[in-house]
Amino acid sequence: MVNPEILRRSIADSRLLPILDKVCAGERLSGEDGLLLLQTPDLTGVGTLASIVRQRLHGRRTYFVRNQHINYTNVCNKHCLFCYFARSPKDGGPEPYTLSADEVRRALERHGDGCVREVHIVGGVNPRLPYHYYLDLLATVRSARPRACIKAFTAVEIAQIAEAAGKSVSQTLAELKDAGLTAIPGGGAEVLSDRVHAELHPRKLTPDEWIAISREVAFAGLAQYATMLYGHIETDDERIEHLLRLRTLQDETGHFLAFTPLSFHPEGTYLEHLAGPTGQDDLRMIAVARLMLDNFPHIKTFWIMNTPPVSQIALSYGADDMDGTVEEYQITYEEGRFGDRRQHLTSEQLHRLIREAGYEPVERDGLYRAVSA
Repeated sequence: MVNPEILRRSIADSRLLPILDKVCAGERLSGEDGLLLLQTPDLTGVGTLASIVRQRLHGRRTYFVRNQHINYTNVCNKHCLFCYFARSPKDGGPEPYTLSADEVRRALERHGDGCVREVHIVGGVNPRLPYHYYLDLLATVRSARPRACIKAFTAVEIAQIAEAAGKSVSQTLAELKDAGLTAIPGGGAEVLSDRVHAELHPRKLTPDEWIAISREVAFAGLAQYATMLYGHIETDDERIEHLLRLRTLQDETGHFLAFTPLSFHPEGTYLEHLAGPTGQDDLRMIAVARLMLDNFPHIKTFWIMNTPPVSQIALSYGADDMDGTVEEYQITYEEGRFGDRRQHLTSEQLHRLIREAGYEPVERDGLYRAVSA
């Protein structure tokens, strides 16, 4: 631990010094603290504070996973204004699709890496899919990747699956778990604000409904990830309220494994007139998340949205996870559509990126258990 007096001299904004005292004492930060962290011009000072917590929890360890993404359908009835991925026959863009079991298997086997430890499955909310489709999807993944944790179906998708099944959310989750589901991704919450919900995604779950389903996930004995999509129309107050609501729920359930701030990319969406977040915004959100979410074990930098170089810097701003190899992610943009943006890194490249940043790579599975190849 660095001497507190040395730390104090490294912080330019004196208003952050009481927060430094709280961080060094392990005290919980308030909403007012969070707002100051978002608004101070001293970004380096915010990063210093977050780094204290990161070092306390994880030292130099930085996690990554060999994972694959399966986006099983781009048909969706929610029509969120920030979404690039979802398509309908009227869009005039890429054709709507829904993967068959054989197509899912071929996608999983395309890369031939038997060391994949996590399969991340999300898609649009397609009301035409029957319940057995989701059970068959899990069975296909479990058969093709028996060593992998299956992280599948956001809370929004879980609500649709339960409706298709004609069953309660709790019973649906129990049956999905029996079929191989290991954990729930964090998407669909966007920003837990009624105002943002009404303006950008009114057909999705409300903030209260998202929290209610997350509580059911905890009761089912499933782990869950959490996210926040930032950099569109949300305010600083709404960002902090989102983090506080997650922190309160985690106090109750303890089932969240990690939080990932998701940097909004406006290209190709109904909000493409917006500038979107900068690299400094990305670093600040990671740092503030690490400081406010004191009961979350891990903070992830998603290198596809943040870029690998910014994600390297983020390891000194509170992040302890670089996500993974990813493979064929289509949610934010298609490969090659907006310039040379990569959708895949090898485990060797992740090792190198982490070591270049001065940290120690630790390979994990979908539940943050350390693994070897």
